[in-house]
Amino acid sequence: MLEVNGLKVNYGPIAAVKGIDFKVEQGEIVTIIGSNGAGKTSTLRSLSGITPKSGGKVKFLGENITNQEPHKIVKAGICHVPEGRKIFGNLSVEDNLFMGSYLLSDQTREEYEANLRQVYDLFPRLEERKKQDGKTLSGGEQQMLAIGRGLMLDPKIMMLDEPSLGLAPLLVETIFDLIIEINKELDTTFLLVEQNAKKALEIAHRGYVLELGKIVKEGNTKDLINDSALVEAYLGIGT
Repeated sequence: MLEVNGLKVNYGPIAAVKGIDFKVEQGEIVTIIGSNGAGKTSTLRSLSGITPKSGGKVKFLGENITNQEPHKIVKAGICHVPEGRKIFGNLSVEDNLFMGSYLLSDQTREEYEANLRQVYDLFPRLEERKKQDGKTLSGGEQQMLAIGRGLMLDPKIMMLDEPSLGLAPLLVETIFDLIIEINKELDTTFLLVEQNAKKALEIAHRGYVLELGKIVKEGNTKDLINDSALVEAYLGIGT
């Protein structure tokens, strides 16, 4: 589905991502884990066209999207839920969700309402608060809104950047359970960037370990989470 070859991202003389290769297959949850500064966010931003690529090639559903503009990448079915959620704080929950479908110009009213119903069924709390401004929601509710807004696009793949950031442990469990549910029920593919490595590895099918802009390990997540040397050297988590 998504093939990345030799991806490089530079910020002036600083190489943030140093020629990485990875892939995401249809229906998978794939995670990229690593410490702060490893290049995880830069990777997602470059895939969505927000940050210019310094090298490499990206193919999505067989099409070369390396140099496509961000709105065309979104329209192709790639949804990026950024770190920090970036909801529209002064808009209501309902209007935030409506904004998620703005590129679907050929969508009928019935299709829009069906997508909205699907989001409210997944996130009942959003329906309860649909008239509230986004800025009045809790951190966990804002993360639900950010994911729900992405789902309004009816994406083929969702790229989530640090969905657990700043959330209480119970809410982290809720968000990760919802990712699993969306993956299974809607057959939505996920590329998950997450500093909570243990949790990410528990829900993903495959994982890549990014360290200082390079992929240093990859494989089945069951193998990665039981790799004691990897855990000690890179992840800082207990098995």
